[in-house]
Amino acid sequence: MSESPTLHAYDEVVSFFASGPDREAIAEFRLSPATVERVRALLLKKSAGTLTAEEEEELDECVQLDRLMLLIRSRARQQVQGSRGA
Repeated sequence: MSESPTLHAYDEVVSFFASGPDREAIAEFRLSPATVERVRALLLKKSAGTLTAEEEEELDECVQLDRLMLLIRSRARQQVQGSRGA
């Protein structure tokens, strides 16, 4: 059985952090094109009003993950800029 798209997105993030990235890599991290495309497809379905309950949950989880990563990347950028200015 294949992994759900949401678990795949979380796995991407977990694997990335488990690799021990530096601040610069964290600041530049992006999800894979396949994951981004899946989220776009879900957003299109939501706009069309054809999103299932399971897909709505998947989209909500991806949005939460994206918000978390936005905060982490922002903090990493601040720290990188602060270390360059020191």
